[in-house]
Amino acid sequence: MNESVSGFVILGFSSLGSFRHHIFIILLLLYFLIITGNVTIALIVWVEPRLHTPMYMFAGTLSFLDICYTAVTIPQMLVIFWIGSVYIAFSGCLLQMYFFHSLGITENYLLTVMAYDRYIAICNPLRYSTIMTSKCCKRLIFVCCLCGFMSPVTKLILITFLPFCRSNEIHHLFCDLSPLLHLTCADTFLNVITDFAINSCIFFLTTTFIALTYLKIVITIIMMKSTEGRRKAFSTCAAHITVVLIFFGSVAFMYVRPQRVYAPEFDQLVTINYTILTPLLNPAVYSLRNKEIKKAIKKYVQLNGLDKLGALSHMT
Repeated sequence: MNESVSGFVILGFSSLGSFRHHIFIILLLLYFLIITGNVTIALIVWVEPRLHTPMYMFAGTLSFLDICYTAVTIPQMLVIFWIGSVYIAFSGCLLQMYFFHSLGITENYLLTVMAYDRYIAICNPLRYSTIMTSKCCKRLIFVCCLCGFMSPVTKLILITFLPFCRSNEIHHLFCDLSPLLHLTCADTFLNVITDFAINSCIFFLTTTFIALTYLKIVITIIMMKSTEGRRKAFSTCAAHITVVLIFFGSVAFMYVRPQRVYAPEFDQLVTINYTILTPLLNPAVYSLRNKEIKKAIKKYVQLNGLDKLGALSHMT
């Protein structure tokens, strides 16, 4: 463990003054919407047997990842916006950075697997049920988690060898590599190159796979004779493409570049985009517009309402 510093003070947007309390209220509302939307999707997929198919299992896993992903950072961000700063131990800082990156990378892989699922469903529909079985789906989710949680280990180990002698104040919203590199007085070339290589490799491999997959999907859809079939196929893929563009676009701006190129203020603004907007939009774009999920939600809302009415009638 690094002995040059015991912990860090995370300042966030320190120049906002009392205006940060207004941001606290907005962020708290957004966090409530994120948790409500993603918990609803995850629970509905879990309890509704009709939704125990690969497409919905992937959607439920995506919502679960977003719940964990935001829980790593947003509660701390709320504290920062309310009181102005927060202290975090060095080990806690590393843990926060590890889980933030591992969950984000896992979501990256999961979106790639979801593209493969859409490819099989549209380009090879007759064999879909035999290829994308429940067992296969669970294995793919496990592999996504395994790869996601292994990917950030190397760059986190390298951080433990850096001496932090400039300051212990992080001008960011949580612990991340870029703000930490601003505090070290050692040569960070190896850290920057390693991080850039890992992020670039993951990003370009997954985006290339998704792009080639959707190229084949588009060709298959265009060749369909039925207009209704083309419409349904495009509708099925549109939600996933939207989520992919939101997620990968945000990640590309933040991580597929040398980590010390931009000012901390720029990093903070981009951070808000992919830590808040992406988990907020995922349920609305990918799941809540889906007819089957809406039917399942309506069913359980009606059942819950009937149960409450029954309980009241017994009481009276």
